[in-house]
Amino acid sequence: MRTDDDSWDITTSVGSTALFVAAARALEAKKPDPAAVDPFAEIFCRAVGGQWADLLDGDAPDHPLNSDFGVDFVNFQGVRTKYFDGYFRAAADAGVRQVVLLAAGLDSRAYRLDWPDGTVVYELDQPEVLRFKREVLAEHTPKANRREVAVDLREDWPQALRDNGFDVSAPSAWIAEGLLIYLPATAQRQLFSGIDALSAAGSHVAVEEASPMDSAAFEAKREEERAAGEEGAFFTLVYNEQHEPAAEWFGARGWRAHPTPLPEALRASGRPVPPPDSEASLMTNTICLVSAIKG
Repeated sequence: MRTDDDSWDITTSVGSTALFVAAARALEAKKPDPAAVDPFAEIFCRAVGGQWADLLDGDAPDHPLNSDFGVDFVNFQGVRTKYFDGYFRAAADAGVRQVVLLAAGLDSRAYRLDWPDGTVVYELDQPEVLRFKREVLAEHTPKANRREVAVDLREDWPQALRDNGFDVSAPSAWIAEGLLIYLPATAQRQLFSGIDALSAAGSHVAVEEASPMDSAAFEAKREEERAAGEEGAFFTLVYNEQHEPAAEWFGARGWRAHPTPLPEALRASGRPVPPPDSEASLMTNTICLVSAIKG
């Protein structure tokens, strides 16, 4: 169960969701026509081993990613990765040289994207999550100046970022991917406010958000997980809250925002939209990818 001061490593609680998503990216990369290729996703999964390595070897038939939902989820992760990769390329082309990965998890963009010279990538996350990534990728060289900022986003992360060299006078590019659902509405508002306060004119931001489910349906899903002995699987980790749609919030503060509903992104990448009666339909129809530019 989530608490106000809980913490995790890569195999527990919120941290384990990053591993689930990395596995989906690894499976996407194996397709003949992948929407995005993250070669480091498989490295992370094999470093943990067990069911995660078995999944990639085709030896985990009962794994959730080997289901109809899993097929749709892998499509989603491929398209989501493609969207945010394109966002960062556009920001770099616009001259941005400061990048901030909020709740970086197993994001490998510091290692796999071709960053312009002088780019600094700040990765904010729990200490144990950052340690895992550092050790697993010890033999690989990042393509930017990668700086770890070990901080909980419920703490004073803006100060921690400044303490690590972040320049508030220069434009920056931010990402909150797979993050907002794990924060209550008040923390989402604080996160957006921190981004806005630290962003000079010409800064970019991109977020993935999900509109809340019907409260009764959400609680039913939570109880279903608990009854199955799956405390911490998904619904017991997330908050069914949204303080304000990102495009509206940033748009009201001088950012030019563009929302892309997930079904639109799937179609644009040639991926099917899950049918209304599928398990993945609810996820698909609540998610929106948003990017914005300040000033």
